[in-house]
Amino acid sequence: MHESKFTSASFPRSGGKAPGTHIRPLGIAILAMGGEGGGVLADWIVDLAEHEGYPAQSTSVPGVAQRTGTTIYYVEFLPQAADLNGHSVAPVLSLMPVPGDVDIVIASELMEMGRAVQRGLVSASKTTLIASTNRVYSIIEKSAMGDGRVDALPFIEAARAAAKRFVCGDFAILAEKSGSVISAALFGALSGTGALPFSRDKFEQAIRRAGVGVESSLMAFDAGFELAQTIPLESVTAVIPAAVDRTRSLLNVLDARIAAEFPLVAATVLKAGVRRLADYQSLAYAELYLKRLTIVRDLDTKSDAQLLIETARYLALWMSYEDTVRVADLKIRATRFQRVNKEVKVKPDQLLHINEYFHPRVDEIADTLPPWLGKMLMRPGHLRGWVERMTSKGRVVRTTSLSGFLLLYGVASLRSWRPKSLRYQREHAEMNNWLAHIEHHASAQYALAVEIAECQRLVKGYGDTHARGMRNFKLIEGLLPQLAGKDEGVNRIRQLREAALKDEEGTQLAALLRDWNLSSMPTSMR
Repeated sequence: MHESKFTSASFPRSGGKAPGTHIRPLGIAILAMGGEGGGVLADWIVDLAEHEGYPAQSTSVPGVAQRTGTTIYYVEFLPQAADLNGHSVAPVLSLMPVPGDVDIVIASELMEMGRAVQRGLVSASKTTLIASTNRVYSIIEKSAMGDGRVDALPFIEAARAAAKRFVCGDFAILAEKSGSVISAALFGALSGTGALPFSRDKFEQAIRRAGVGVESSLMAFDAGFELAQTIPLESVTAVIPAAVDRTRSLLNVLDARIAAEFPLVAATVLKAGVRRLADYQSLAYAELYLKRLTIVRDLDTKSDAQLLIETARYLALWMSYEDTVRVADLKIRATRFQRVNKEVKVKPDQLLHINEYFHPRVDEIADTLPPWLGKMLMRPGHLRGWVERMTSKGRVVRTTSLSGFLLLYGVASLRSWRPKSLRYQREHAEMNNWLAHIEHHASAQYALAVEIAECQRLVKGYGDTHARGMRNFKLIEGLLPQLAGKDEGVNRIRQLREAALKDEEGTQLAALLRDWNLSSMPTSMR
């Protein structure tokens, strides 16, 4: 049991008046997004203070963020109910947090923590900062042509430097394992820091008095409390969800092969790639992945195996390209239904209906067919016209109904036919060509081979997104004969790739080509 002693002496007196004349309130700012229980957390804190006889109040300022509604909850209470002479204290409490004058800041997500630091709510002289390292990605991060995710490490380092005390960890995972919401885990962490003048038992009583989800909330509270007290900052790491693995028992064989035949430094990426592809297609498909990488392995003589690692990373992504079969498969997985149930907080006496919107285009349908039939469908004529009329409007499929589920199950079951499809033929031809370029330059121009490997970042998604990415990829591919033999070739390939990732339409890439007076040629890279 953890108990902290807390007296009015912990707070400076104001205005140089006699001791006990004025007691400085304690301020707690909570930054949370919709559905995370930020209001419940504020209510628990207020109830905790008032139940101990301390004047308290809370306010909230709702806002709008790219990801979901974000609210700042602010709680203030006096650390004692009477002055040193036993007289009742007349509270003067603020409605808003003042930068540089907040005792405790609680953030439910990494970017919310960053906003708190940016706004000056966190100060090195007084603030205890409790933050969850989980992420809810912004629209900008999700829509980036490349990997648009913000690096978490600079935010954590900035928070550590800004706060007097910093407690961080993935409280969302702790709450999920407890069947509760993140607010309960954060409440436990608040207790674990000892920043408030109440014992752990007092915190738990506040949860019990609320009377809602008590047992699960107490489990999450306990997990948060233990993290705040026992886990050092250096050991807090991001939790990466594992891929669904249909052939778990057989993957041990491939793991052993990776350990025996590939450099240790590349093992993590290779194992992740094998699992992704076994889930996407089959164990044999994962074996094909390793087979393709053996040539790159033999050519990569560097100790850090950068070329092998980057090729392995992007080959796994390319081999698991998105198609209608993959989309249907993901839509009917049990994990998806469980996640939606949790997000909308379905009650035991409620029914959940999930409607999925689909609008397959002619080329996406053709990609699923055998090459001869897919090419026939793509040609102008009666067949293409009929399919276009049939698919001119999107369709809503209710996956929680038997008919809707079976419809997508039928599409997902085409996975065994995927290697015989037009899309498979086209994608794997491009993959083999890309690998040939890497192998060709690996010995003489290692850095160039690495840049060629990373050009696969341009090929992603489906529909128009995939078409644009492939167009830019092929454009840079056509420039390699001109750039490969030049001193600035490596840097120029890198700059072209980064330019292509900055906008979907390829405007910046086209501008760079004009500046350099380059034109792409439809040749192989050899």
